[in-house]
Amino acid sequence: MSATTPISKILLMVIILAAVGQMTQTMYIPSMALMAEDFQVSPAMLQAVMACYLIPYGLSQFVYGPLSDRFGRKPIILMGLAIYLVGTVVTLAAPSFHWFLVGSVIQGAGIGSGGAMARTLTRDCFEGSRLHRANSLVSVGLIFSPLIAPVLGGYLSVYFQWQASYVFLFVLAAVVFLIMSVSFQETLPPEARRNDSVLKSYHYVMSNRKFQGYLICLIAVFSGIAVFEAAAGVLLGSTLGLSATTVSLLFVLPLPGFMLGSWLSTVIERRLSAGAVLIVGSVILMIGALVVFVPGYDGSVTVESLIGGASVYFMGAGLLFPAATTGALSPFPRHAGTAGAVLGGVQNMAAGFFTLLAAKMNVNDQFSLGAILLTMAVLSGLGLLLCRNRTVVPDLPVTA
Repeated sequence: MSATTPISKILLMVIILAAVGQMTQTMYIPSMALMAEDFQVSPAMLQAVMACYLIPYGLSQFVYGPLSDRFGRKPIILMGLAIYLVGTVVTLAAPSFHWFLVGSVIQGAGIGSGGAMARTLTRDCFEGSRLHRANSLVSVGLIFSPLIAPVLGGYLSVYFQWQASYVFLFVLAAVVFLIMSVSFQETLPPEARRNDSVLKSYHYVMSNRKFQGYLICLIAVFSGIAVFEAAAGVLLGSTLGLSATTVSLLFVLPLPGFMLGSWLSTVIERRLSAGAVLIVGSVILMIGALVVFVPGYDGSVTVESLIGGASVYFMGAGLLFPAATTGALSPFPRHAGTAGAVLGGVQNMAAGFFTLLAAKMNVNDQFSLGAILLTMAVLSGLGLLLCRNRTVVPDLPVTA
């Protein structure tokens, strides 16, 4: 697709693809108590579901990215969706919690193709401010879907069983597979594809210091969001004893903060610079973490500070995501698949690791959650400091 391609067409394709993976990440959260009872495990153990999903979701992207640079984007997307459908069937038929986790692993390994391509397709089609705007809109879709998913999951668990959420995900993935098969146009023409070795491509991308800095920033911000999504379900449902429907509605409340931050990201980038976006976003991210951390110091858990702090944190994330993603991908027009795979893969692996760590630490109080968010805000700022005054190395030419 050329630079004149309507932004709405490619973004719609990217968002519906990414929505499958993002909704799978959180749709089960309002049903955690029901699932724990069904599988006869503690509610805290259900946090392991997100980790078992996110880690293969991240790892698989390291495979899908270079493959897409060599064979094109469309076949990789369809292959990943097919694997995801198999994994969803396993979760629905799981006779035990162990097998349910196996199904989650297969789901993550399959839909990792969507995670990698969500970042790659925009780089294929846009540059400069258009790329920043595209990443800003995509980031809203990436956050909107996992936050709105618990609302749907909550109602499905009330009127049906928790398995209804996974039936919905199967149908959604099947529809997206059909849409991609029929309507998606390849964004990487044969003449632009690369035959470099995988290790050479990864070494080239990872050796760029600016890429490293932006990657650290994105890892920290995304991990903070993932830990919040996993831990907040326990805090709101088990600690405060709120109903599944109430928990699902509360999960949506931080969304306007992210959307506002994403809109401000585009405005500030146009009027000032991407650097200004990163500074403002970092400050707001820190404030949001402190709003959660400080009230939790005395051991209390309140909906106001938990959701209010999360809304501010999400606003900072909305500012940082498009600016950091654009900064990381811009130097690599001919390695977009590999660079996108690293961004998506490492982000989700790290998020899975921190979520699993939170589950092992039994994070069931607001103070611990706030401490994690605060740590991620600091780590994000350190990553951005690494990006300063670094020379951007031009992308390598296409090789036969």
